[in-house]
Amino acid sequence: MKKCRGIMVQGTSSDAGKSFIATALCRIFSDMGYAVCPFKSQNMSNNSCVTPDGLEMGRAQGVQAEAAHVEPQAYMNPILLKPRKDTSSEIVLMGKVYDAPCDKNYYRLFTMDKGLETVREALSLIDDRYDVMVCEGAGSPAEVNLNAAEIVNMRIANEADIPVLLVADVDRGGALASVVGTLELLGADKRRVKGIVFNKFRGDISLFEDAVRFTEEKTGVKVVGVMPWLTDVVIEGEDILSLNWHRGNQERAGGEKLRIGVVKFPRVSNHTDIEAFRFEPDVEITEISSPAQLARLDAVLLPGTTSTVLDMKYLIDSGLADAIRRFYKGGGAVYGLCGGYQMLGEKIDDRYLRDNEKIPEIEGLGLLPAVTLFDDEKTTVRSRGRAAHPCFKEYTPVEGYQIHFGRTRALRGEGFSPLFELDGKKEGLADVELRVAGSYLHNAFHNDLFRTTWLNLLRKRRGLPERAAVSTAEAKEAAYDALAASAKENLDVDYIIKIMGLPAAHSGSASRRGEAG
Repeated sequence: MKKCRGIMVQGTSSDAGKSFIATALCRIFSDMGYAVCPFKSQNMSNNSCVTPDGLEMGRAQGVQAEAAHVEPQAYMNPILLKPRKDTSSEIVLMGKVYDAPCDKNYYRLFTMDKGLETVREALSLIDDRYDVMVCEGAGSPAEVNLNAAEIVNMRIANEADIPVLLVADVDRGGALASVVGTLELLGADKRRVKGIVFNKFRGDISLFEDAVRFTEEKTGVKVVGVMPWLTDVVIEGEDILSLNWHRGNQERAGGEKLRIGVVKFPRVSNHTDIEAFRFEPDVEITEISSPAQLARLDAVLLPGTTSTVLDMKYLIDSGLADAIRRFYKGGGAVYGLCGGYQMLGEKIDDRYLRDNEKIPEIEGLGLLPAVTLFDDEKTTVRSRGRAAHPCFKEYTPVEGYQIHFGRTRALRGEGFSPLFELDGKKEGLADVELRVAGSYLHNAFHNDLFRTTWLNLLRKRRGLPERAAVSTAEAKEAAYDALAASAKENLDVDYIIKIMGLPAAHSGSASRRGEAG
């Protein structure tokens, strides 16, 4: 008899809100006492995180695990595709780099062989260890050109034998047509769809009642609910379509703000590093793509990237490289995260063409005395330690994770200091004033005291008052709770429980929750 019950959340399109609804269900079922496992068989995303045992997985399932009160595990996202070069992606299989190019032969050769085998292995592990699985699809199940070899939508619903909720984005328009059209194209798989969710509705939901009635009559599928546009609930996004930097700064109190610009790299990755700033009431985050935008800023952040060399070339060609150098010389602050850290150095050496396919070497910004060499070694590790720079007057603990190719070596120490001490080793580099700094540590700014100290240095330079630390952990928990509360208010959760075959009430199983964690 099957131990783990499940539900799958699919969408009529990308960015329909699948991750949002799946996260809400993870928190709801966890609060009911179930051991909950988020799952997405195959993710294509540049946002990833590291598990406690040093394996890599998609960031969205890491967030959903957080909502479900369990540690992220690689089997929650057994296949992660990370676009790296312009014509291929890196395959991360059960948390480790798989030695095969993800190119035009991927769907023909990999998915139905090693890919499907790995997905089945993950589903078996989940079945043994959890009470409930909340599964997320990708894109749309109606992409008929991919269906013969897809392993992320209906094939997975059939493998796991679970019902499907279909999510449509009302805000983008055409939601009714997308639902009807998707169900029509599903053919026999339509039987799996047991509910429809309309997401991102603005205004009076009662005005949508006719649309709900039409949808149910036309499709024969129950509309489980209509989720409103939640302006005050922000959950970390899966990909670049889901940037939350601006939403976190809406409707803030007046007064002077710190202005921080984030370079909009063509190949940006792990942009969730920036999202902690959305909890700061006096911080305004903007994307920058032209030199003129630097004039009003207090700081520039260089985020991670899937190709440091090609995005460094973008900085040079766009004029941003020279503009950032002038910005720093004029008193501005610059911080580099992972690939952005590599760009801050004097040279990026890709002699083995590991990072890109054309350019063996490129100059960096030259703001830090360091060089980076790319080779075949990939670092994926969780790290913890402290801020080691003299500007941190009190003990400042930090933790996060590292995911990178390339090794960065400091050329000299005079006038510069390591930024962190992580697991007993010096890491990162910064000048004496902490006006230019860089590190491989992802989620550095999610450490409240570290972020606050860095921001207070900016405030001091502007003559603004210092602020106390904001707890991002409390803010994120409040967001998960608010999302779950809205889902319970606007969705027929009892119906979802019924189609999953779960009992209406549950007190939890300590032993299975212990296994899950």
